[in-house]
Formats: sequence, structure tokens, C-alpha cells
Amino acid sequence: MFHYDYLTENTCSQMISFDLDGDKVRNISFTGGCNGNLKTISSLLEGWTVDEIEKKLTGIICGRRPTSCSDQLAKAVRAAKTASEDPNYVPPDYDD
Repeated sequence: MFHYDYLTENTCSQMISFDLDGDKVRNISFTGGCNGNLKTISSLLEGWTVDEIEKKLTGIICGRRPTSCSDQLAKAVRAAKTASEDPNYVPPDYDD
């Protein structure tokens, strides 16, 4: 199992944490944001693959923002999949 924390951009939530079990996404949790809605998203997507999440959530926006918590999750799972396959991968916009 590969644990991943993703710092979000332009959303009310600040971070998304989850585990990758092969290609399946598990234990999704959001820090900040609309608690009830994000718990629902986490529950509904439990066990989905990276590709399934990307296909359904990429491009969803929230109000006038160019993204949403859902869109950020799609970006996060792809970044995690890439990181799990390449230990030298550094996600964009991370200042270490």
C-alpha cells in the first residue's frame, strides 16, 4: 500500500490524503472543505481505480474557481500513481 498526501490549489480543502493499493484508491480523506460533501465523495469512490476517478472527476469546477475538490482529487490520484511508479517524482508546485 502506498500512502499519498496532496496539497490542493484553489479549493476550500487544503489537502487530500489516501492510499493506493495497486491501482485502487482507498481511505480518501480531505483536510478542510465542505465536510459532509467530501465525506460522501470519499465514501462513494472507495476502491475505484485511478483511471475511473480521473474519467469521472477531471474538469469539474466549483463556482468561479478553475477547479474543485473533485478535480483536485483526480489530479492527486494521477500524481500518486506516478509517484508510486517513480520514487524520484516530485509533484508540480511542491516547495520542498
